[in-house]
Amino acid sequence: MSAVEHGAATVAPETMVGVTGAPCRSVVTPWGDVTSLGARHGSDATVSWYIAAEDRWHVPAAEPAVRQRRIEGTAVIETRVRIPDGDAVQRVWSIPDLGGLTVIEVENESPLPFAVAFAGPRVLTERPPATVPIKGLELPPGSIVLPVGHRSSIRVAVPHDPSRIGTWALPTLVPAMAVVRGWLTVVHHASRVVLPDPGLADALTAARCDLLLHGPVDPGDPIGFLFDVAELVRLGDDADAWMPEIVEPIAAIARSGDPEADTALAACERLALAAGDLRATRDLAGLRARRIRDGRVVAHAAARPASFSDVRRGASVGRFVAQIEQRIADDGRLLSAGIPRRWLGANFEVHRIPTGPRSTVSFAVRWHGERPAVLWEQQGELQHLTAPGIDPDWSTSEASGEALWAAPPQPTRIGVSIDLGDRAGNQDGNQDGDRAGHGVSAGGDD
Repeated sequence: MSAVEHGAATVAPETMVGVTGAPCRSVVTPWGDVTSLGARHGSDATVSWYIAAEDRWHVPAAEPAVRQRRIEGTAVIETRVRIPDGDAVQRVWSIPDLGGLTVIEVENESPLPFAVAFAGPRVLTERPPATVPIKGLELPPGSIVLPVGHRSSIRVAVPHDPSRIGTWALPTLVPAMAVVRGWLTVVHHASRVVLPDPGLADALTAARCDLLLHGPVDPGDPIGFLFDVAELVRLGDDADAWMPEIVEPIAAIARSGDPEADTALAACERLALAAGDLRATRDLAGLRARRIRDGRVVAHAAARPASFSDVRRGASVGRFVAQIEQRIADDGRLLSAGIPRRWLGANFEVHRIPTGPRSTVSFAVRWHGERPAVLWEQQGELQHLTAPGIDPDWSTSEASGEALWAAPPQPTRIGVSIDLGDRAGNQDGNQDGDRAGHGVSAGGDD
């Protein structure tokens, strides 16, 4: 999957759905075709879909008005195709039933009925397909067509192990939103954020779902691998099983001057604690202490970018999550870069953000006029909490409490003058800039 920026929980060129702890995996294209990975369907394991609406056949792979998203950032994918007076809405998710099923639901959000066709491997259906062909599109051999009434929906499912299917009638299925809630329960086991920027929260959820389905990056990136493994354990993976896998990557970064190495080692210390391996925990604590003594730990201000907008998701999900969480609580420094301007006046809360190998913090911000009030609770070892980017005079070592922070500076409105130059001579360049979404935000920051 390609890298995505933090503010977008949009879908990559191909997005995986699946079931954790089982080999049931499928990928969904940006137009909603579904390919089962490892399924026993021969050479063609891709289910394509087509919509016969009132006006014409709509081929999602060729339609300009196709929109796609991950529902609340989870591994449940929604694809919308514009049809007269509404949308044909497809949702795709996976469940473990019958050896693994990938479910494809199509809902008719229009006042008129339409038909949907599926081409590819045989699918389980809720009701028998239509026997009368619909003209206007040459469908691949073996395609089936199902009518969809207005404001109603149909479901089909791709079995990952057809040998376990006794009948091709679709059993009762868990609905999409129940699967969404299940994914959220898993990913929130690590930490949870409720922010004025919903795209950031969805991006965290999307990253963690992808990590659970794809697994960690290659140990050739030892820091990324350690971040990923530690994050998998936070999400519920067996810590004991990962302990032998982290030995060589830790040795590879023990003397590294990379500013992220110490954060990765702290994550491994949390992993060792979760495994109950006291010797490994002591060794990791000792290694981190020696790195500080030897000057290998880079100062925080130089090591970490301050802004949420500086974060980019790369191959390592664990690294991405750590960078987001550090901007929320960097050791005991809460929101060390201050409250982003887009968040001013909006309530928000975060839960179980690491402040050390043995400690986490949860806090909520509520506004009293221009002043933010913070309510906090620490878990594990108590840390000295500060908020240098918000109220330098505030600090506490209490396990819980509340305080009124100083009013943050208000954004200054900035007048911007843009010289477009020779419009005729620069027309192509200006159009490209518009398409890329370049612009200026008055008084903007992250």
